[in-house]
Amino acid sequence: MRPRLLLLALVLAVVGVPLPATTATADPAATAGRGAGDYALPPAADRWDYQIGGTRTVPGSVDVVIRDREAPPVGRDGVYDVCYVNAFQTQPNEKQFWKKRWGLVLKKNGRAVVDSGWGEWLLDIRTPAKRQRLARIVGGWMSGCAEAGYDAVEPDNLDSYLRSKGLISQQQTNAFVRLLAERAHGSGLAIAQKNRAGWNGKRFGLDFAVAEECGQYDECGAYRRVYGARVLAVEYRDPAFRTACREWDGRIALVRRDLAVSPRGVRRFCP
Repeated sequence: MRPRLLLLALVLAVVGVPLPATTATADPAATAGRGAGDYALPPAADRWDYQIGGTRTVPGSVDVVIRDREAPPVGRDGVYDVCYVNAFQTQPNEKQFWKKRWGLVLKKNGRAVVDSGWGEWLLDIRTPAKRQRLARIVGGWMSGCAEAGYDAVEPDNLDSYLRSKGLISQQQTNAFVRLLAERAHGSGLAIAQKNRAGWNGKRFGLDFAVAEECGQYDECGAYRRVYGARVLAVEYRDPAFRTACREWDGRIALVRRDLAVSPRGVRRFCP
């Protein structure tokens, strides 16, 4: 939601006036509304860029850009801005923040459970009370994304239960996803399913998909079956990218990036 629309939403919410339906797009299927906020869905199967490792110039042909929540959105007409939020694990530079909220970090035998691939602590979403507390924290970040001018949010690590040493269940994860979807929609943001192929996030309020290496692991069809052409897929290896372009270009949006998604790293689009 752009700043002007967000201000209107806040004013109307205060006086108790129902929000009008979004009219920024001619495609009725691209808009939806739940709770207090109206939100727009990303364009279907257009060119996109993944910039969570640092910002860079956005080509004019790009319609969707994902950036970290601490970075500004592109804010250009014709670009749909998505805000990256690490919703199920801690960012490496936020250890002090979470040490002050140590009860919300997942632990086994008194030690934080770590995603060894990235050195991130997993968050403890096992009880309703902890899920509510975490939803307030993550929801606050989402509200910040909306205030900055983002259109949607990408909550990362929906599959962290697989790295939880059996402590977190799929059901607990789904319950937290539902809370996050409510917070996002209430802030006027669409919300993405990040990875977790074969799972129907629409049942829990999610609106589109961000898929890493679906070409590499033959998973692109699993996302398209749920979200149609509203799938943003990134590949990190050339052979898989070529295969994905050959099989899926025009049916989902594809980009080739380096694993660190760095500002000077690899960025290619399907021919």
